[in-house]
Amino acid sequence: MKTRQWKTEMLSNSHHHVDPANEAEQTYLEALIREDFERCHPGETLDDVKRRESFSKEDKGLLRDWMAVAATRAAAEQAALAARLAA
Repeated sequence: MKTRQWKTEMLSNSHHHVDPANEAEQTYLEALIREDFERCHPGETLDDVKRRESFSKEDKGLLRDWMAVAATRAAAEQAALAARLAA
């Protein structure tokens, strides 16, 4: 009998990042994570991190990781939409 092991790992690293195609996609991705980000980082906004990321490697990494979450959520939404349209 085979046992499957499931593990969760962050898809983001310094060589893998989300590069939105345009400003509209950037806004959409940020909307998917804004509320959760601000709940996880009380007193701080996503815009605060975006302002600091150009000179802070910690903030750059934090934003990269959250954008990876946003991209995953966007892909899940697109898959769900495709499934509903196919049904």
